[in-house]
Amino acid sequence: MTFEILETERLILQKLDSKKMNEIFALKDDEKIREILGITDEEEFARQKRMNHYGYESYNRKMLNFKIVEKQSGKKIGNCSFHTWNPQHHRAEVGYDLFSDEFKRKGYMKEALGKVLEYGFNEMDLNRIEALIDDENTPSRKLLEHYGFVREGITRGHYLVDGIFEDSVLYSLLKSEFTQ
Repeated sequence: MTFEILETERLILQKLDSKKMNEIFALKDDEKIREILGITDEEEFARQKRMNHYGYESYNRKMLNFKIVEKQSGKKIGNCSFHTWNPQHHRAEVGYDLFSDEFKRKGYMKEALGKVLEYGFNEMDLNRIEALIDDENTPSRKLLEHYGFVREGITRGHYLVDGIFEDSVLYSLLKSEFTQ
């Protein structure tokens, strides 16, 4: 299976839009799907299957995911994605994660996010990119601040985690503020 890719010094970012995700899930072979997506966690695989079943796009909202692959090992190490993408208003929310602590604190996400932000502003014609994070997530806060994201406020009761509604901190970056 071929993917549109972006490259950085140490990473390959495989573009997975809704069309590509539907293509992957059409394989109907769970092990092959897991391999392509780099998913080892049962809960995450179930979540991806639900998303595929219900559709990646809804009225005026789209998603675009980049699978992060370490060039040296060929391992799929994480994701960086745009979700709640609203093309009409030129805005999207960015999200990111690394699959294992083994890959954290090595600058991989900083490297990936820079390329994904550049893609968002230049290729997707975004004017605004938002990020919602846990107030206690210092590495994520520092990552966003590195790229010039501005803290806008608290989104109360935003996520349900283990039966408890938690707040999120909203950050944003405008195209005019982004320096590549």
